[in-house]
Parts: sequence; C-alpha cells; structure tokens
Amino acid sequence: MKGVFCEVLGTPDDLVVRELDDPDRPREGEVAVDLEVRGISYTDLLMVAGRYQVKPDLPFVVGGQAAGRIAEVGPGVEGFAPGDPVLAGGGCVERTVTRADRVTRLPDNVDLAEAASFGANYATALYALQRGRLRVGETLLVHGAAGGVGLAAVDVGKLMGARVIATASTAEKLAVVGEMGADHLIDYTDGFREQVKALTGDRGADVIYDPVGGDVFDESMRCIAPFGRILIVGFTGGRPALAKTNHLLIKDAEAIGFTIGALERHDPEWAERNRQTILGWLASGRIHPYISHRVPLSRTADALKLIAGRKVIGKVVVVND
Repeated sequence: MKGVFCEVLGTPDDLVVRELDDPDRPREGEVAVDLEVRGISYTDLLMVAGRYQVKPDLPFVVGGQAAGRIAEVGPGVEGFAPGDPVLAGGGCVERTVTRADRVTRLPDNVDLAEAASFGANYATALYALQRGRLRVGETLLVHGAAGGVGLAAVDVGKLMGARVIATASTAEKLAVVGEMGADHLIDYTDGFREQVKALTGDRGADVIYDPVGGDVFDESMRCIAPFGRILIVGFTGGRPALAKTNHLLIKDAEAIGFTIGALERHDPEWAERNRQTILGWLASGRIHPYISHRVPLSRTADALKLIAGRKVIGKVVVVND
C-alpha cells in the first residue's frame, strides 16, 4: 500500500511517497479500515514545516482524519462489520489498523468525501459558536469565510439562526460563500470595518469568528458590538494579534480562545455530542461541506501547495490513486 510521509521538516516538495507492507491484522478491540478520502488542512501545512504547536516525531504520516470502510474486525469488537462506512485517523495511507473506540460509524447515505472534509472544520465551527454563545438573530461576522473553518462557520451560523456577514479576498470566493447562505459579502482587501458598521446600524457584530488574526483581529476590535465576543480560531494571516485590552474594556467585550484538541482532552463527552450533532446534520442534508479540489494520494504535496497558495475554497481532499 502507499503512504505519504514527512521525513524532514520543510516544504510540501520534501514529502515522500512510499510503498508499505499492509499493517498486521487487527487484534483484540481493533479494526482495519481501508481509507478512501482524507481531509487536508492548513494545520498539515504547518506540521510539515515544523511550525505547528504539536510536533510529532519524524517520520510521520501526513494528514489526520479520513473516511473509508471497515476491512476487518478484530476479536471482541461489536458494532462494526466489513463494509461499514467510518471516520478514522490514519491520514495519507491506504489502510490503517486502530482501536475500534477511535472509529466513528457513518450513516450509510453520507458521502465519504464530505465526511472526511467536515471533521475538524465543522467541529471547530460548532464548538467556537457554542463558546461564543451565538443566539438566534445575532450578527455573526466570519473572516476568511472561503476557507475550510470559515465556510463551516457560515454554514453552522445560519443553521443556528444568525445573520451572517462574511469576508473573503476575491469575487470567486465570495460567490461560493454567498451560495452557502451568507447574508452579506465583503471583500476585505479594501477593509471591512466601515461596511460592518453600516450593515449593523453602527452597532457592530455580536460575534466575530477570526481564523486570520493579525491586522484582521485589530480591525475587528473596532467593529465589535457592545457585549460582543471575538473568537480566536487561528492565525492564517501569519501572526497572532496583540489584543488591545482597552477595546475590550470600552465595549464590555470578550476575546475567547479555544482548540478542538483541548475539548477532546478535557471534555470528551461534549466533543462526542458535537460529533453526533454534526453527523446528524450531514445525514439530513442540513449542512453542505464544500470541496473545491480532489487530489490523488501520490500527489498529496499538491494539496498542500494549493492550501499554501490560498487556492482552496472550503476543503481539499486526498483520494486514492
């Protein structure tokens, strides 16, 4: 089977595609999964460069969450059978063996590519908006709205009853964001503060979802509503913001940081409830993960280059050759 490895920290061009022996058969409590689709994200790009806060030992398999089908069930495993569609870890390999309790059964009607692409993005969006206490009728400002976590926030925010203002950098990206249901679209290359204030009667946004950081965070603090909440999702703009606490003080506002990893560690029951909620939305067609690119496994480096070049709208997935 094929596997894609990071053997030295650097650029996507440094990745290595290797032919591997199939893993051993599953033991007690384990399952073997034939992976078909993997979601690739900005986090993977950072990990390959050695710039992510989690630094796995070298060499490591690129990618994380993937979707596929059960190939074999080990002794003592209940609730899974060969052929069942599942979410699993494993990343950019063709087969993985893992503990059954780390695998999530998917509804039969769910598209595997959508399942592989929703994971971290929709989990991040839902948890963030829960932490931000988003209420029906409030105004949600989503930055980087054409990216994976941004587009998920537009989708989930509308589902939660918010009025969504979305920012992105090109007309093409904004067109997709509009199709996903955003109420107002802003090209942030010309700034966004005055447009947000105009759209909200000078009040500002109640909740601001910011995966960009840097200057975008700074400008966001000037269009946040009284008692508003700004959600620190990431720093794709290249630098964390230096929050001016006087702005928070004057607006009686909050800056809220969070990570999905922390939720998984500290409150796994909450994380599992959210996972099941998202799966239910996906199965019923209430959310619509957007996939702009599908890249063959042997060209995983190209997927990371698309992310680095800001060419991806929604999600890029890696499929088998």
